[in-house]
Amino acid sequence: MYITIGELADYLGVSERYLFERVHNGKIQAVYDGQQYLFNKTQFSWHKEQLDLKRKQLKLELEEELPEDWDAKDED
Repeated sequence: MYITIGELADYLGVSERYLFERVHNGKIQAVYDGQQYLFNKTQFSWHKEQLDLKRKQLKLELEEELPEDWDAKDED
C-alpha cells in the first residue's frame, strides 16, 4: 500500500519536512509519480515500532523523580 508524505508523517509522528530531507539525502526510498512522493507503508512498520519504543522510554525517564537526598561528591 502506497501512501503520501503527509500520511507517512502522521503515521510516524514526524514532520513532512523531516521526511523530505531524508528522501533528498537518499536515506528513504520513495516513488515520485510526477506530482508527489509515494511511500510503501509496510516498509516503515519496524521504524514505527522503534519510534514508539523510544518515545515510551523517554516518557518514563522524564516522569522518574530524582531522589531528594541526591548528593554529588566533588573529587577535585
